[in-house]
Amino acid sequence: MSGHSSVVTSVLDQLSASGHKKVIFCNDTSTGLKAIIAIHDTTLGPALGGTRMFNYNSEAEALEDVLRLSKGMTYKSAITGLNLGGGKAVIIGDSRKQKSEALMRSFGRFIKNLNGEFITAEDMGTTMKDMEYIRMETKHVTGVPESLGGAGNPAPFTAKGVFLGIKACVKEVFGTDMLAGRSVVVQGTGNVGEHLVELLRQENVEVFVSDINEERLHEVARKYKAKPISANKIFTIGADIYAPCALGSTLNDKTIKNMKFAIIAGSANNQLANEEIHGQLLLDKGILYAPDYLINAGGLINCYSELTGFGKKRTIQLTENIYDATREVIQLSKTEKIPTNMAAGRIAEKRINDIKQLKTSY
Repeated sequence: MSGHSSVVTSVLDQLSASGHKKVIFCNDTSTGLKAIIAIHDTTLGPALGGTRMFNYNSEAEALEDVLRLSKGMTYKSAITGLNLGGGKAVIIGDSRKQKSEALMRSFGRFIKNLNGEFITAEDMGTTMKDMEYIRMETKHVTGVPESLGGAGNPAPFTAKGVFLGIKACVKEVFGTDMLAGRSVVVQGTGNVGEHLVELLRQENVEVFVSDINEERLHEVARKYKAKPISANKIFTIGADIYAPCALGSTLNDKTIKNMKFAIIAGSANNQLANEEIHGQLLLDKGILYAPDYLINAGGLINCYSELTGFGKKRTIQLTENIYDATREVIQLSKTEKIPTNMAAGRIAEKRINDIKQLKTSY
């Protein structure tokens, strides 16, 4: 049994290290469901986070992912001023081959049993349709279609937040938030990336786009008169702004060394390969980095509005807070001479601690 006990201690040690409240392992042999739900913190409210379905190489890798992402959600809600905690879920498996109504509904049951402590939404590998299936079992799900009383597609709001984050950074670096004549490399032309390209082109920004999907790349480039570039050219282009809107960890030892950008502001999650090292490296290099979880919070705000019954108008108002919040982070980073990601973390932690003193946990 010694092998087993070491696994258990390492899971609980991981929870202590990351400050998690609880982790739920879900297993349903009849549907083949294997999932992990991580609840990081519920000081500000119920934990909200998407459900990702991915074919992880190991359960340890899935656990690491869900712990990291759920902690990120705590900070994201806190700094955006929302009354939500942080959580995340991962379903282990191939989303193209292993998904079924039964599997998603079985997962919905596990969420239901948490009695509102965790609320989910779509993420990588899950769709609005999957949220409908979960909705059949529990009301603790958001991002359902507008036809079911939901707030619909969050992508336009996410893009709007990133756009405002870019504006706040441009004001800092260039003294004005006018974007006309600036140049931006948008990496990833998915839902959010495309909306961002559209917003930037409306302001007469020169936009370079890159995407692993060639067909999609050229379609978006044509539609908005943007310039398509190949992935290996991204870091050689001397554009003003780099907007990573696809995979994480694009800010690492190798890429930062070659960067000529003045600003990095995009929607991708976990852009810094290593929070401590790469945030500092960007600061040392004089590149202004807008913390991803702050400026990509538009989608989360959309979900929050759905939960609280706010209309579109309030969603837009809350999204516009991202501009001021970004300015606040930049100011703290300058005063304290610390990387912007650390400054954002401090502001988020302060809010959690202030509220913690008001009340016991959710």
